[in-house]
Amino acid sequence: MKKELIICIIIFILIIVTNIITQNYTKKCVSIMNQELDILKETSLAVEKEDSKNLSNDVNTKIRDIENTWNECQEKLAYYIEHDELEKVETQIFTMKGFGEIGRYDEILPELEKCVFILEHIQDKTRLNVKNIF
Repeated sequence: MKKELIICIIIFILIIVTNIITQNYTKKCVSIMNQELDILKETSLAVEKEDSKNLSNDVNTKIRDIENTWNECQEKLAYYIEHDELEKVETQIFTMKGFGEIGRYDEILPELEKCVFILEHIQDKTRLNVKNIF
């Protein structure tokens, strides 16, 4: 009886520690992505106001940077988050990339906001709380 109790306690502690690690990593990735998306938002707003060729190149560069950052984060997030959720973010990024390539910078902002919402949803969904348990 004593061995079983010790094994159960160890398993419980491992589950809690693993959950804390995964939540921290998810929070870190969402934070990094939100920062990069905010920079993209400011840049695309500046393009709409000034319509500069140099700024439009900056927008496309920022989108590529966001795509690279997401690919790095996604590799580890895929271990413990549903792939459908991750694909939603990737879809938004590719949509923004497409709008950037054809010069529709006004269409990037709604897609950007959707991407931020999905990232926050992923972070909330992976959080350990009573709502997510039941």
